[in-house]
Amino acid sequence: MFSPYYARARRRTPGGAADPLDHCALNVVLYGRGGSRWAMTERGRAAVQRDARTRRIGPSALHWHGDTLTIDIDEVGAPWPARLRGRVTLRAAQCFGEAFGLAPGHRWQPIAPAARVEVALGPVRWSGPGYLDANSGAAPLESAFRRWDWSRALLPNGDAIVLYDLDRHHGGAFRLGLRLRADGRIASIETPPSTALPRTAWRLARSAHADRGTPIQSLQTLTDAPFYARSLIRTCWLGEPVTVMHESLSLTRFDSAWVQAMLPFRMPRRRH
Repeated sequence: MFSPYYARARRRTPGGAADPLDHCALNVVLYGRGGSRWAMTERGRAAVQRDARTRRIGPSALHWHGDTLTIDIDEVGAPWPARLRGRVTLRAAQCFGEAFGLAPGHRWQPIAPAARVEVALGPVRWSGPGYLDANSGAAPLESAFRRWDWSRALLPNGDAIVLYDLDRHHGGAFRLGLRLRADGRIASIETPPSTALPRTAWRLARSAHADRGTPIQSLQTLTDAPFYARSLIRTCWLGEPVTVMHESLSLTRFDSAWVQAMLPFRMPRRRH
């Protein structure tokens, strides 16, 4: 959904009706003490195969079997060319089928908000908590949203909390707070108060939620890009101490000419 090639194709196609299957990529990011490595090679329709349970994008593939998603990765990484090959296995403790409207024509589904993952990428091997969701829409994100902040955390009892703060072009601000219970129930919650976070190195504005009177501790900025930031923070939600995965996204920045010109350096394209 952040493809500069797809954005260019929409601009060149009457009515903006470019083929999304001609712009598919598997995004893999590894964070470590020596910095981050990533792979995000876009491929054309000829390299994409899919059915109800499997999607293959070039040499990589994703497959559902029961409550388990297996991701076989075979990509060339960046910023230096090196093979990223291995498997990520996600086991969903509970799958949620309900989708939520974020704006007209745009929906979000928290498929497995409290999963377990096993990672085996060459010498990199670990297991721990995981998360899986999906966004879908009938129009580009930048046509519906100016920006958003999203955050997710697990409570000690296994429930997942997900918070969305959205600034929409039509409809203004919108907040969504959900408690996705380990027993499969979903409850709407009032979002805790929002606090501005320090801007990133790219001067991206961010905000996060915390119980009233609770400080927010920034643990690590994992991704600091011109239009997107991903961070780990620590605070309290619903009276419980939590470690939060947090992201801030500026679609206004993403849609700017200077960001669109930079994206191909991070996202190469192959037709096959």
